[in-house]
Amino acid sequence: MTRGSWILLRGLTRESGHWGGFPALLRERLSGAPVTTLDLPGNGALNRLASPMRIEAITQHCRDQARALGVAAPYRLLAMSMGAMVALDWAARDPQAIAGCVLINTSLRPFDPWYRRLRPANYPALLRLALGRADAAEKERQVLRLTSRNTAAAAAVLGAWAELRQRRPVSRGNALRQLCAAARFRPAEHPPATPLLVLCSRQDGLVDVRCSTGLAQRWQAEIALHPDAGHDLPLDDGAWVAEQVARWLQPLGFTDPTVNRG
Repeated sequence: MTRGSWILLRGLTRESGHWGGFPALLRERLSGAPVTTLDLPGNGALNRLASPMRIEAITQHCRDQARALGVAAPYRLLAMSMGAMVALDWAARDPQAIAGCVLINTSLRPFDPWYRRLRPANYPALLRLALGRADAAEKERQVLRLTSRNTAAAAAVLGAWAELRQRRPVSRGNALRQLCAAARFRPAEHPPATPLLVLCSRQDGLVDVRCSTGLAQRWQAEIALHPDAGHDLPLDDGAWVAEQVARWLQPLGFTDPTVNRG
């Protein structure tokens, strides 16, 4: 398989540590393709930075990070939720640098109504997360209840995620700035000039699956639906995500006889 560089982008208030073992799993499935995880400004190792209030500024920060790290273009982007907004903006702004985008459980204004982009039934839990005084472990339990349907996978990462929250907390101000950036972002009317794969979860309890299916239909993008995973699809079934990516690359001509078919 052609060894283009992969860049992974997480979503609202999440960081590179929340990918867990997925980058290694993707690297193995793609026969050693380089995989880099970037933190959005305000999250993870960049938690002391102020999060920009526009996706376009977040995109520029990610582009600068990739160059500073010496990641070889063209890139392929795999991005979740708000990270997928950054991926689409990046592909629109710098089409020569982006060889493809995998978009996971995202939603876009103005294509999707507000009540599908973030299900209203979750508002009380999200407010408790933002304003409550629970400890790190309890807050991460709440996040996992909202984003995962794989109880074994959620239990396995709870301790690590609580430690990430304690060590690299995201401020309330940065969380609000990121929410504002996601709410304001409007992609180009036409899809970027790069191959797109949309991955989504039928049982996503946070974002209505119709946001992804509608996007794929609107832009004539390839799509794969997981039957029972939650919003955090790479956590709930990372092997499935990696397999869908490998299958998508084959007809695009990004394969060779050495590809690991598991």
